[in-house]
Amino acid sequence: MSFIIPFLLALGISLIATPITIFYAKKYSFVDNPKKHKHPAILHKKIIPRAGGVPIFLAFAVAALLTIGITKAISGIFLGGLILVIIGLVDDKIDLNNWWKLAGQILAAGVAIGFGVGISFITNPLHIFGSGSFWTEEVLRLDVWRIPFNFLGEHSILILADLFALFWIVWVINMVNFSSGVDGQMPGIVLVTLFVLFAASLRFAVDPSQLVVAKLALIGAGATFGFLIYNFYPAKIFPGDSASYFLGFLIAVVAILSGAKVGAAILVMTIPLVDGVFTIFRRLAIGKSPFSDDRNHLQHLLLGLGWGQRRIALFYWLLCAILGAVALLLPSEEKLFAGAVVAVIVIGGLLWLNIGLSTKARG
Repeated sequence: MSFIIPFLLALGISLIATPITIFYAKKYSFVDNPKKHKHPAILHKKIIPRAGGVPIFLAFAVAALLTIGITKAISGIFLGGLILVIIGLVDDKIDLNNWWKLAGQILAAGVAIGFGVGISFITNPLHIFGSGSFWTEEVLRLDVWRIPFNFLGEHSILILADLFALFWIVWVINMVNFSSGVDGQMPGIVLVTLFVLFAASLRFAVDPSQLVVAKLALIGAGATFGFLIYNFYPAKIFPGDSASYFLGFLIAVVAILSGAKVGAAILVMTIPLVDGVFTIFRRLAIGKSPFSDDRNHLQHLLLGLGWGQRRIALFYWLLCAILGAVALLLPSEEKLFAGAVVAVIVIGGLLWLNIGLSTKARG
């Protein structure tokens, strides 16, 4: 019951807040107009409201406050998440420069880290090779190098730990944003990932802090599920950057707080993550900015094969759910192997689809 109430509360608030957001997004022109917004990946033909981060963030914040309360880490999530929602809303309205958006992501990640969301160690998947300067047989220590300072008390900057956390948070934010291709795709991926992180946290239920993390994951899942009902094809509202940024941020932070379950989160999201990395290198290889727009993400290639939006979204959800089950069952070194296998398959599929569709277009 202690887990059901936070989930249902976030779900209920999201279900109520989303149609209200739709109304006000239309009224104040937080919309995606395909006639004005010349984006190569646009699929819709009519004006659709954006600002999806507003109901998700409100549902998450209210449910967390009422069922958990304020802690240092939760304060960091609220402040960092609020920064991202605001950045996303501004972008929904005026299309911000990509470098401003990246700066906002780094700021939000820095706020979370400043409030204690950090990674002091990660499980060592290569422990079969023995130990070394920075690792024991089972873990890689990231808190070896410290810079102590005194500001309203004694503190330390953990160089490797904080840099790793900063990179991880910003990376996941962008990879989740890249996965927002067809209606319902991104929220469904996030929903599955948060459920897996919830299950992973329950393994350490004897630790009170992990019970809090489990509730945070479920609250995020409830807020996302309520929004997904309105976002599934045909979408009545789009996530916009405000939703994808906040949800990516939430996944990254919950993965850290759940005992550095970074490996589990990576395995669940292997397909969108590999697609995102492949996209960045593909764009750089042809001399384009990694932030430029095109229609060569996996979901767009599947559309080129004649798949519908519902089918693509369900395909992503199913694969993420299967990988989530694998992540919960396998030890760390086997997760690494499974992730590598899936990554190779996805890269091979992307290359095949890119070459095949390009040949078809030329023919």
